[in-house]
Amino acid sequence: MRLCSLAVADFRNVCSVHIEPGKHFNLLHGLNGQGKTNILEAIYLLGSPRSFRTSRLPELIRHGQRQAQIQGMVESGGVGNRLHLIIEAPGRKMEIDSKAVHKASELHGKLNSVVFSPDDTGMIRMGPESRRRYLDRAVYMGDIGYLHCWQSYQRILKQRNHLLKSSDRTGLDVWTEKLAESGAEVIERRLCFVSILDHKLQKYYATIAGVGETSSVSYQPEGVVSTGREDICKELMDLFKRHQRSDERYGTTTAGPHRDDLTFILDERPLKAFGSQGQQKSFVLALKMAEMDNLQDVFGESPLLLLDDMSSELDARRNHNLMEFLTTREIQVFITTTEQSPALLDSAPHCAVFHVENGNLTFEGI
Repeated sequence: MRLCSLAVADFRNVCSVHIEPGKHFNLLHGLNGQGKTNILEAIYLLGSPRSFRTSRLPELIRHGQRQAQIQGMVESGGVGNRLHLIIEAPGRKMEIDSKAVHKASELHGKLNSVVFSPDDTGMIRMGPESRRRYLDRAVYMGDIGYLHCWQSYQRILKQRNHLLKSSDRTGLDVWTEKLAESGAEVIERRLCFVSILDHKLQKYYATIAGVGETSSVSYQPEGVVSTGREDICKELMDLFKRHQRSDERYGTTTAGPHRDDLTFILDERPLKAFGSQGQQKSFVLALKMAEMDNLQDVFGESPLLLLDDMSSELDARRNHNLMEFLTTREIQVFITTTEQSPALLDSAPHCAVFHVENGNLTFEGI
């Protein structure tokens, strides 16, 4: 899977940019606030229904403009497609080879990207919501059915919460049953994904950190011990019944998949409490590599890897280990840094270098 060309117009601080990325490594360097991350975000948006930075579309449009546009020529499975995304305040429009996209499934798998940014490391220290966001996005990238069941769960949850706030709770039992059925599918798909992720994680953590520590990730939904959808549904019904009084008192559903969390473990201890900054960064990057491996298994080819702010995210040893690993894989990589690091360029052969300033890109050679 490869991005052959990229054109961006009126996206955040980018006025107009057109580049032809290198086949393997691409380095975007420049001072902070110049637009490096914006380019990575534009690439990501070509293959994903949501940004990894914001859910508010107006933020993506350059000040004073009515719309932003992102176009990319991509190659997947030996087939080329032109992707065209138009972003306006009311919504977004997507075209593939000049034909409108009406369903997310039509776009799924056209341009897969896995992104590693400073915000991803922060999810270890933040609350469960940030980890759920990461989990839901990661599951969707390899499982198109997940988007439908997650959206269905959210719609049912909204209706149940509306009834809980109302003085007339007629139909609450029916919506609770629907919520358990939909929630069981969400949990089943999450459990399947996390099991795959956990299986791959240890190998990549050792590759990046270069030490003998054991790493794992787990997802244990509240009140659920089963893995089959039918049994999960029964356990969710029991969970909702136990929480019904508190739900009615607070006017909201206080338990369920929308409240669950991921647990990150290093050497059998919680990473959040005992992991150093370097260990946390290595762990999250290993998660991303495991994601990439899963997408490789699902689609038969590697996704793009977007590494944001590498000058601050990893120390020299971990950077070296990572780049040494990436040189052995057929992966198109986009890296942003504040400096044009000689060490990074030495470990990334045939790297296309771009300088970013005030939303403009200048190609500096390979």
